Amino acid sequence: MAKDADKIPDWVTSEIQNAKFGKAQVLNRIGYILELYNDDGKADMQLYEPVEDGRHIVTMDLPKEISVDELEKGIVYSFVFDQFKAPLSEKTTDYLRNEKGVDMGAIYKFGLRSLESLDTDANK
Repeated sequence: MAKDADKIPDWVTSEIQNAKFGKAQVLNRIGYILELYNDDGKADMQLYEPVEDGRHIVTMDLPKEISVDELEKGIVYSFVFDQFKAPLSEKTTDYLRNEKGVDMGAIYKFGLRSLESLDTDANK
């Protein structure tokens, strides 16, 4: 059982769960698939160039027209994806920084639009 000091207040949890995402920004990055989550329709991608918040590893929602069975881990792909951003309030940002040691001013969500294999051996 978590200690009360480790518990995140309900108002922080509520803001994060009810975050309002803005308009999608379309990005193009090269990288590879680390893990596929068939049941959830998601995949973890390792990107060579970071996204806005500095991360190189992101979890993306996969569109229904892309079959998870067609994807391969470790193959180099060019990914085209949507990045959605939901800014957090100053109060929540300050709480996370001061109480939890987490520097997070926004929540991000990613949705894959398309991908193309750049692995020449895989294309043969």
